[in-house]
Amino acid sequence: MNAVATYRYLNPSALAGRVLTLQTSGGPAANPRFFTGFLTRPVAAAAGLLAVAEVARTRYHRPVDPASLDPVVTGGRDRLRFESFSGCCGVYARLDVTPDGLDGDIVAHGTTNVDVNPPLRDALARVGGLDPLHLSVGPDDLTVSTMDSSVVERKVPLPRRWLRGFAEVQVIAAGTDLRAEIPAAEAATLLRRLPGAGDRSVLWAVPAGRSLRLTSRAAPGAVCLSGAGRLAALRGLLRHASALRVYGPPVAVGAAPVASVWELDLAGMSLSLTLSPEPARGFSGEGGVLPALAGDEVADDAELIGGLLDWDPSVDVGALAEASGLAVARVRAALTLLGTAGRVGYDVTRAGYFHRVLPYEPGRAERDNPRLTAARALVEARAVTPDPDGATVRAGDQVYRVRQLPDGTRTCTCAWWARHRGGRGPCRHALAAAMVTTPVGVTA
Repeated sequence: MNAVATYRYLNPSALAGRVLTLQTSGGPAANPRFFTGFLTRPVAAAAGLLAVAEVARTRYHRPVDPASLDPVVTGGRDRLRFESFSGCCGVYARLDVTPDGLDGDIVAHGTTNVDVNPPLRDALARVGGLDPLHLSVGPDDLTVSTMDSSVVERKVPLPRRWLRGFAEVQVIAAGTDLRAEIPAAEAATLLRRLPGAGDRSVLWAVPAGRSLRLTSRAAPGAVCLSGAGRLAALRGLLRHASALRVYGPPVAVGAAPVASVWELDLAGMSLSLTLSPEPARGFSGEGGVLPALAGDEVADDAELIGGLLDWDPSVDVGALAEASGLAVARVRAALTLLGTAGRVGYDVTRAGYFHRVLPYEPGRAERDNPRLTAARALVEARAVTPDPDGATVRAGDQVYRVRQLPDGTRTCTCAWWARHRGGRGPCRHALAAAMVTTPVGVTA
């Protein structure tokens, strides 16, 4: 189901001669201009924009017609970010253009959807050689466009899955660390060896000298690569890259598939692809945000923390904790809730959060997470009876046993837990038990 927002564009996005004009619907003021200037590496930038747009148009799981969804663009204080999810929501793409990649000033900040239409994609594909690429993010830059200046009103469907995806990706990415960095030449060799589109196998990339060795079984230090064909968007930028960095969470021998981040360093830019644990799993259903959303104070904390965000290049959790008077755990939970509103993302390169704003109404976190709603209902019905080892939860005629393990995670006797073994977040019974037994500010 889609959440429909209406945007007004003064002009369509266009490439007129050698000048690229990307129209946006605005930010902190009426029709502001986020950035006007040249991109210092125009060919690489054009390829990067095409890659982000292509991910938005692609369904890697059960491919059908292109999704044709517009990427999200954010103008921050120190960079431009272009983000998209694949049509199946299993791949998250982000192109960051840093000050070294910009010949101009970011004069305002904000977030919106960008109109990347088929004619523009064709035009970007023709950028080459010494062609300059002038980027105007914002509909005020009419002097560089030869298009008619009539107002274009568009209703842009923003899938709820994207909202849930943005929230889940920032939680997942925050749990990853840099596992390997290999030269671009080695990355090109690796990508050439990978299975093509449609492959559903689960591989593991193990650091081996200046390259990565692919195996079929998890081992400490390995990075999961499930559905390797989903890295196809990287191939068109390899000739512009200096290195490939790979991020993943800690894994043990024989671990189940997990998410991973694959990032090309493009000198002044970077393109990253975050892959879900399996091609059939979209980020929107992972459930990683649920423990953080279970606290009674999280909504109030999020309102407080949201008021302290100021488009800084990187969100400092410690500084927010000091400024708000909240414990770090509560700040992180508040950031997770803000993530469900699209207000923060996570940058693996900096190992920190960043600020953005998406046009989603408040209160959607509850509606988009039925397990959270069901867990609250169990608590309100006094269906949870805690004990030293966990809790007993009554749901209708059924009785479920929730046990807390030494590492703080919870198991349950319900069919959901038996099927997913905690791989998609807690079940409603474990979540309800956490609400009753977990101290404020601590997430299970």
